[in-house]
Amino acid sequence: MIRMGGKRLKEEVRLKIVKEALAGIKVGVLARLHDIHPETIRLWVKEYRDSIPTEEIPMTDEYLQELQRLQNVEQRYEKAVKVLGEKELEIEILRELLKKKNPAYPKNSK
Repeated sequence: MIRMGGKRLKEEVRLKIVKEALAGIKVGVLARLHDIHPETIRLWVKEYRDSIPTEEIPMTDEYLQELQRLQNVEQRYEKAVKVLGEKELEIEILRELLKKKNPAYPKNSK
């Protein structure tokens, strides 16, 4: 997160975000990535797009690769949190069973 305590972002940061938008990264993605309202980014693009030389606009491939990497990390994190939650639930169930004097074991059907 770049923004802190509602303070205005420095112009260098604004220009970086505008360049990313001009490189083809969707405004919604940039908004989530930088914790900024999408309409704010659109206003910055309108304000700065004519002042940014074409050679300063980054290659989209680099950013797409980075965004894909971040998405993969987020997916692995979500999966790990889910597995961890399931394991904690199993541990809690086992602890409750250990507290019982006569846990309900399945009876042998012979």
